[in-house]
Amino acid sequence: MTLLRPILAALLTLAALGQTVPAGAAEPIRIGVSSGPYTEILEYTATLHQQRTGVPVKVIEFSDYTQPNAALAQGDIDINNFQHRPYLDNQIKTRGYALTAVERSIVVPLGIYSKKIPNLAALPDGASVAIPNDPSNGARALLLLQQAGLLKVDPAVGITATPADVIDNPKKLKIKEIDAAQLPRSLDDVEIAAVTLNYAVGAGLEPKKALLLEGADTQWGLWFVTQTKRKDDPALRALIDTYRSPEVKAFIERRFAGTIIPTW
Repeated sequence: MTLLRPILAALLTLAALGQTVPAGAAEPIRIGVSSGPYTEILEYTATLHQQRTGVPVKVIEFSDYTQPNAALAQGDIDINNFQHRPYLDNQIKTRGYALTAVERSIVVPLGIYSKKIPNLAALPDGASVAIPNDPSNGARALLLLQQAGLLKVDPAVGITATPADVIDNPKKLKIKEIDAAQLPRSLDDVEIAAVTLNYAVGAGLEPKKALLLEGADTQWGLWFVTQTKRKDDPALRALIDTYRSPEVKAFIERRFAGTIIPTW
């Protein structure tokens, strides 16, 4: 009984502070993310979460979009936060992953960038336009170009659009599909490129200088995703709660000055 008293006292102290003692606290939660500003937000969250709960969090950065879902499906990580629902839905459909989106995180706007023109009105006829070569972000880029009035996509296809679904292209733009990580480099060779913010920031592009950015109402906001069998895992839900806290929101707004938009 004497040996139990210090343990009981510690539990009572944590309870008084409004904290919980998660099972397996010695094991870190492994969260996957693609390179860029997402990592910085998760590193801040990891520190805060360990301070709050005592549970360590290991942030694992991947070099391309396909890796975090493969690692999650294989159980190499516990959760990831790098993708929007259209991308996840496509991955589930094409790869058969048993993954589930459990909560929204942030909006990371796709932007149209250029090193050659000052605004979209100056885009010449026959210009080369680079977009991501993965299906969901490619469609996302085409719809942003449509928003800019540069082309029109078949409304029947929506978020599954490909260059073949462009039904009106008055400027006769030449659309080039390029690996997302290489899009910033493509700006030396094309007039404009649609670049996701993580790769834009990593390449030194300034989102505030983009010719056009998605708004907060975009359907391509990011989600936390885990294996379907773990969608109600209390340890993962606790980590998400830490992420969606006032402290992390304030950090995002301070650090990224409105170029990344919290959804809470």
